Amino acid sequence: MSIDETSGPWTRLDVSFTSDGDTCAAWLYLPPADGPVPVIVMAHGLGAVREMRLDAFAERFTAAGYACLVFDYRHFGASGGQPRQLLDIGRQLVDWRAAVAYARTRPELDPDRVVVWGTSFSGGHAIVTAAADDRLAAAIAQCPFTDGFASLRAIEPRTVAKISARAVRDVARRLRRRPPVMIATSGPVGSTALMTAPDAMDGYLALTPGAPTFSNQVAARIGLAIGLHFPGRSAAKVTVPILYCVCDRDSVAPAPATLRHVAKSPRGEIRRYDEGHFDIYVDEAFEQVVTDQLDFLRRHVPVAG
Repeated sequence: MSIDETSGPWTRLDVSFTSDGDTCAAWLYLPPADGPVPVIVMAHGLGAVREMRLDAFAERFTAAGYACLVFDYRHFGASGGQPRQLLDIGRQLVDWRAAVAYARTRPELDPDRVVVWGTSFSGGHAIVTAAADDRLAAAIAQCPFTDGFASLRAIEPRTVAKISARAVRDVARRLRRRPPVMIATSGPVGSTALMTAPDAMDGYLALTPGAPTFSNQVAARIGLAIGLHFPGRSAAKVTVPILYCVCDRDSVAPAPATLRHVAKSPRGEIRRYDEGHFDIYVDEAFEQVVTDQLDFLRRHVPVAG
């Protein structure tokens, strides 16, 4: 049992659930409560694992009375799935549905007060998941990836060409049933990596201390899929309350495209921050965004039901 200095005891359990035949590892944070409580289902962004500051968010939510189910996608972290480091958008969306379904089976959790919370690439997954499941109580999308074309335009054309070439090699190896060709998830400006903005490598890798399963690489085939992925188009179909936390200086998921998409959510709320994509996980920006998210949760999914 862990102790929160301001709010008393909470419990974190190691749990797992099945997604399309593989096992997803998860943490289940439980506040001290007598009856079923609302639960926030959480997963990380591009190539990231739960130890990369999701525990910090979950601890704050649990201290406020919410349970949290924080999971690793298949092929990443402590979850199963081969090959390792395979970032497949369709499979990750299946994992989200499996996580929500699992949360609804736990007796400690209220099946009608499930919230999805995603950040960066998983912010887009949270939008798509919420659009497809109107039984959800609410959703939160933090610095969300919403528009593949906008994200590609933010990358130097030479880098895009190098990513594409490596992705084609990986697809060719997959067709021959060979191990994947890998590509760095983050790297210096001009390198062959998925995120090469000036703040990307330092900001991304700063989240990794305490993440023993993290590897800064993924199967390169995702490089052909990112530019064709537009989860923001699902924002207009989200009928539940949804909070969008948008970083105005976002180098990975450009804010103008995100704001165009998310403005179409019928019950959407937008909070904007004068921050970069990776700033929101730490320090004062973290404190501000958690405060705003808790305010949203208390209004739309109060702990007392």
